Amino acid sequence: MARGFWPAGFNRLAWCALLGLWPWFCAGCSAGNGAREGPISTPTARTDAWLPRTEIEPELVFDLAFEPISAALTRPVFLTHAGDGSGRLFIVEQKGLIRIWRAGELLSEPFLDLTDRFPTRPPGDERGLLGLAFAPDFMQSLHFYVNYTGVNGHSYVSRFNVSPIDPNRALIRSEEVILKVRQPRAEHNGGMLAFGPDGMLWIGLGDGGGLSDPFGNAQNPASLLGKMLRLDVSSPQRPYAIPPDNPRLGRTARPEIWALGLRNPWRYSFDRETGDLWIADVGETRFEEVHVAWADRGGGLNFGWPVLEGNHCLDEANCDPQGLERAVAEFAHAEGACSITGGYVYRGRRAPEFQGQYVAADYCEGSIFRIENAGSRQAPQWSVKLLARTDFNVSSFGEDEAGELYLVDYRGAAYRMRFARKGP
Repeated sequence: MARGFWPAGFNRLAWCALLGLWPWFCAGCSAGNGAREGPISTPTARTDAWLPRTEIEPELVFDLAFEPISAALTRPVFLTHAGDGSGRLFIVEQKGLIRIWRAGELLSEPFLDLTDRFPTRPPGDERGLLGLAFAPDFMQSLHFYVNYTGVNGHSYVSRFNVSPIDPNRALIRSEEVILKVRQPRAEHNGGMLAFGPDGMLWIGLGDGGGLSDPFGNAQNPASLLGKMLRLDVSSPQRPYAIPPDNPRLGRTARPEIWALGLRNPWRYSFDRETGDLWIADVGETRFEEVHVAWADRGGGLNFGWPVLEGNHCLDEANCDPQGLERAVAEFAHAEGACSITGGYVYRGRRAPEFQGQYVAADYCEGSIFRIENAGSRQAPQWSVKLLARTDFNVSSFGEDEAGELYLVDYRGAAYRMRFARKGP
């Protein structure tokens, strides 16, 4: 919704739910519609000293434009490419379809139709078809992977094959379930899939829902929820093998876990040049956050939830942040943020002056940001710039094979993003 749409004093969370615009990655859903509208507690000096709050500066350098590629979508949640040189874009719709955009048009026949897996659900339901990733060897194997929350409330990660005679049609009967995880509630399911530069499949799962992780999943190494998982799905071992360099977090820990302490990592990505992992984790009632895991760091990282929200303790009287990863940027609900949507580090060729910038957005406010490190990995100096204020409900960003960026609007459209430096 447009920033000026909201009547003064009106509860935006209730309004979003009423219109069915509030998606699965909502902030503070379980706290009740008014949770984020009240005042927030002031962090103690100890927490503030740990890492200052993000300062967002207005953008003075770049112009950002949006070129529509399709406005005929239904609740789109992701966009990606197959890495096969075809120039096709694959757009995921939450209701269960994957659509193909090719040569300037949206094909009428879906690439994959899983709509029978998802019954009619009330507005704002977070479940459905949520993620898509093509295998690094897709041109040889014809394998791709999807993440969806099925009718029974479980999260499924499944492998499908593409027809060897029709590259625009997936074989529905080829499904092989790779992973099934029970979800205690219909929220914070995560849903993102991505292949890392290591060839492993990375799976982000939320904490399973509820206010402040009531099931204790995010910090429990015996649970897959609230985690970043890393699997070897190219192994002859079925359905997957555990990478030998995955961390071992304890005798009862699940070996699939690469990192823990996440609330709902709705969208994350790898920098295609450096291999660094950028994770946008949706907050609850106070802060949205972005983390970076350098490519040369091993697993076993703890991103802090529910001890921390952003870089702030949930319980100021009983909190020890030592050993927890610091967010490189956080966005305060008190200043209008409500649900972070992570994007990509730009590595395209159309705007060389924008190289190395990470793009993210806030779903509710439509604000789009860029994050950069003006320092080094050892002594980072993070800055956040406001690129644009828009009317979009940004459910996702996307990247084509050349590294150009796209924006997905949950209301039914997708756009190519154009960056240009201001001035002569």
